[in-house]
Amino acid sequence: MSDRTAALDAVIFGVDIQSGDVRGDSPSYAVVTFDGEALERDVISYRKLRRRIDSEEPAMVATDNMYELAENKDALVHFLGSLPDATQLVQVTGAHEPEPLSRVASRHGVPYEKKPIAEAEAAARLAAANVGQEVTAFTDTTEVKVARGRSTGSGGWSEDRFTRRIHGSVKRRAREVESALEDAGLDYERDVTEKYGGFANAIFTVEARPADIPVSANRSGDTRVEIERVRRDGIEFQPLAKRRDPIVVGIDPGTTTAVATVGLDGEVLDVLSTRTADTAAVIEWIIERGRPILIGADVTPMPETVEDIRRSFDAAGWVPDRDLAVDVKKHRTRETGYDNDHERDAIAAALGAYDAHKDQFDRIAAKVPPRQDLGTVVARVVADEESVEAVLTDLADDEPDEEDDHEHVERELTDEERRIRQLETQVERLQRHVDDLEATVEQKDEEIADLEDELTETRKQERREARERREVTRLERENRRLERERDEAREEVEALEGKLERLKALWKLDHSNFADVAEKKAGLAPVKVIEQFTHDAIETAHERFGLAEDDIILLRDASGAGRSTAELLAEFDPKIVLRNGDLSDMADRVLFDHEIPVAPADLVTVQEVDELAVTRESEVEAAIADWERRAAERRRQQSAEMVDRLISEHRADRPDR
Repeated sequence: MSDRTAALDAVIFGVDIQSGDVRGDSPSYAVVTFDGEALERDVISYRKLRRRIDSEEPAMVATDNMYELAENKDALVHFLGSLPDATQLVQVTGAHEPEPLSRVASRHGVPYEKKPIAEAEAAARLAAANVGQEVTAFTDTTEVKVARGRSTGSGGWSEDRFTRRIHGSVKRRAREVESALEDAGLDYERDVTEKYGGFANAIFTVEARPADIPVSANRSGDTRVEIERVRRDGIEFQPLAKRRDPIVVGIDPGTTTAVATVGLDGEVLDVLSTRTADTAAVIEWIIERGRPILIGADVTPMPETVEDIRRSFDAAGWVPDRDLAVDVKKHRTRETGYDNDHERDAIAAALGAYDAHKDQFDRIAAKVPPRQDLGTVVARVVADEESVEAVLTDLADDEPDEEDDHEHVERELTDEERRIRQLETQVERLQRHVDDLEATVEQKDEEIADLEDELTETRKQERREARERREVTRLERENRRLERERDEAREEVEALEGKLERLKALWKLDHSNFADVAEKKAGLAPVKVIEQFTHDAIETAHERFGLAEDDIILLRDASGAGRSTAELLAEFDPKIVLRNGDLSDMADRVLFDHEIPVAPADLVTVQEVDELAVTRESEVEAAIADWERRAAERRRQQSAEMVDRLISEHRADRPDR
């Protein structure tokens, strides 16, 4: 057992059923609170135990049998789901086939008695030493669901508007949740169901526990937020501390390095293939999975990379008599899953090393006592080629012998009675002094007990303050997010205010007889700009600032328009159309037929500020007058052409005489 030299960061509850049964009405529990130093013992009801777990949030709730806290699997899952996020349920006696608590306590040097309160204490001490398995029914993935907070049935408004409002609220809340997850830097996936007006729901699958997610479950008006950890397929066990069990390792080096680990029972434990990890990363990966006692390769001689790793662990090495053939590798790994040939070769190397030493492993295991660390013995026998007996003897010699108590008898000096009497007097005096010191010690013990109580309370206060600091950090993060949104909103407001002022100026120009316009603006007329001579551009301009009769319109690009586009523009009956570029013949003919003046834009001076533009009325009138002169000439030419055409047709229809 790895002893801890300081108090734990949080408390551990050791729990054992005192009386009754969890399936009954009123079971009671022996509860021991352990923080690494102090112990508090109590006997409480099941309901009070749940309240204490919720209020004190211990790091672990340790027990020798998880079904003393829940009557069946479903109840156990419910119990696990109700635990505080930072609290683990630990079964100190193992996983699916637990050992007796007495055996586990004896193996790890923990005091044990056949009493509920003593068993609860043993469970707490074992959990503090990272002995046992965490019982879990949930993954570290959390689903955050944003959904409708009320039915979309008939409300105070019409049903369509009511439904649209609710779906819009869900969409806005989903965006807030997504923004919070982004600010926290969490990985997530989003799945939304779009409905009329917004979202019916949005589900965020977040790779984090609920305590790490800056969103809380709530229900407010039209929306609700639900937070739930993703369930596992069943109850699973995870060791509190990764054991350094002895393992056999097979390595296939190269551009892609593959590593496989095998237990002393011949079971393939794990396999890795990587193109990026260096030797140090491979060694770290192996360390996380056990203590290598034998490292093998599938070729002979052993590659230099494999030899370097073997020496770093001071492990024994194994290579085949000749390079393993592909069909041999496939046959040996036929019952093992792998993703590529590199992993197959590494597994084959590990299993080959295991096969070569299997009989030796069995002989060692048969000779090693139950309490002796098998891994240590196997490592020394295989790597150092020592005998099992020699290793066991050496390990036994290293264990400290218990010191025998020897009674010390003062030698009586009968020939020096006077000296004895003097010494007896001195002893009496010292005894009185000892009594005084013992009284002082008792007083100090009381003071220490008071200080320990104060220390326990201080630690509780520190834990409360730590939780408050975490909450303050969360609120500060939320505050920064809101400040960013405020700043963005202010910038948007400023932009909209500037735009509003420009639109007011345009409206004033458009609706005034200029009697109330400043002298320097007298004689100006507003110009409404259309980017292209297309349906979409005309409709966009009409939506933005409205097209009306007698407007002065500027076409930035007059090319490409057909009959329908020209007729759409003619429906607004503008005062004049200023063009950049040439009109198509069809558009020119349509505008001419509707008697809408058209002039090149460079005949007038147009001043633009953003989407607003003005020009001088005098220049516009001059452009209109110029168009009217050209239009009169064009009509005259059209009339002359028509007369010539009629005469020609008349002559063609007359019979020759």
